[in-house]
Amino acid sequence: MSEGRQLNRSLGLSMVIVVAISNIIGSGIYKKIAPMAGVLHSSGWVLLCWVFGGLISLFGALCNAEVAGLLADTGGEYVYYKKIYNRFFSFIFGWSLFAVIQTAAISSLAYIFAQSVNHLIQLPPLLESAASLHLGSWFYPFADFNIKLFAIILILLLTWINSRGIKTGAGLSTAILIFVFLGIFSIILFGLASRESNLSRVLNFQTTGSNPVGLSAVFTAMLAAFWAYQGWAVVGYIGGEVKSAKKNIPLGLSIGVTIVIIVYLLVNTTYLSLLPISNLEKIYQSQNSIAAVEAARVFWGNAGVIFISLLIALTTLGSAHATILVSCRPYYAMAKEGYFFSKIGKLNKAHVPSNSLWLQGIWASVLVLSGSFDQLTDMIIFAVFIYYGATTLGVFILRWKMPDAPRPYKVWGYPFIPAIVVVFSMFLFINTFFARPREALIGTILMLTGVPFYYWFRQKQKKLEGEILLHS
Repeated sequence: MSEGRQLNRSLGLSMVIVVAISNIIGSGIYKKIAPMAGVLHSSGWVLLCWVFGGLISLFGALCNAEVAGLLADTGGEYVYYKKIYNRFFSFIFGWSLFAVIQTAAISSLAYIFAQSVNHLIQLPPLLESAASLHLGSWFYPFADFNIKLFAIILILLLTWINSRGIKTGAGLSTAILIFVFLGIFSIILFGLASRESNLSRVLNFQTTGSNPVGLSAVFTAMLAAFWAYQGWAVVGYIGGEVKSAKKNIPLGLSIGVTIVIIVYLLVNTTYLSLLPISNLEKIYQSQNSIAAVEAARVFWGNAGVIFISLLIALTTLGSAHATILVSCRPYYAMAKEGYFFSKIGKLNKAHVPSNSLWLQGIWASVLVLSGSFDQLTDMIIFAVFIYYGATTLGVFILRWKMPDAPRPYKVWGYPFIPAIVVVFSMFLFINTFFARPREALIGTILMLTGVPFYYWFRQKQKKLEGEILLHS
């Protein structure tokens, strides 16, 4: 593999929008309304949290767009944080992507894909006698092993496809996204037009329990909403492969997130019009059903169940593919600088960081064995909002450090919009420790495993620099 190979700038604005939307729309659009109902007990509050989640995500994307427009390059925030903060913080971010944020996202999406396939064709059971074997109270590697094995096969297959070249991968994302949108809008149109639809209950703020909705419940419910909105920031990871990146990344981010917000509000209004909040609470408690499946059952019967299962499989396939496509780029950028395993910084003949792809795929496969879907996603959102807040704080820092630098895009509503995102990220971080302590603790431990690796890579880099200096 030649060291002189470079990433190709082959992606335009339309593909940036496709990558943004493909990375956002995944399992959350079908599953996450149920856990939100289980926490809030009110359809009005559920929909309001989707609005809040969308606005915060849009504000975060606008802030990210200013930073990306100024510093766009392959690696996204990993590159940004070196200039905003320091190399240590930048490395911990990159390590967090590898240890938990992006790899657990890939695992979650692949797992839901495998579950959907299992609903359709009943995968044969495997290693049932070992299902009860566990490590601690949360690691059951052989439980539902038929589903987990299918998810792992999907991860490895998509990794191989993405190793063939970025245009091949992006083209597949476009094709899948077209079918996904057709399916989602079918749900919206037929669901809202059905006799069973009752829009009057959508904005009902009365709770099914005796307690009013508190601030902690809102933040806990929004962990679920943010999983559905999670993914827009990864556009920055492919900055080195985007034409006119400092213009197209900010614009593509803004357009992509806005489209997703509109789609989410429409489809969740449809669910709430078809299913009373008490039904959604039961779906959450059962853990064996999916809100979108039950909504489709209301207006299409068993045919709706098959349709939704196919659509969930297709959507999670597209989102897993898009996440695999972009997530390996930060590790490549880190390795090029000597702060990750050296072989990860090499490109194959298709100008793709294939070693980075395969390492990511292997670790994501391990995480598939680790736990439940909701555990993984809450852990991801806890971790990711640390860095959403850090990037947004970077808007203030860069305006102070680089006041005269050309900015293709400046965040609307400065300084108020960035301040809202920073404060919100802090509250979400603190609330998760109280509301989901296990997920917060596991996420923190996985991120902090990067600290000894940072000093190991740093020592190796210093030694290499010393040898180069000695022979020069």
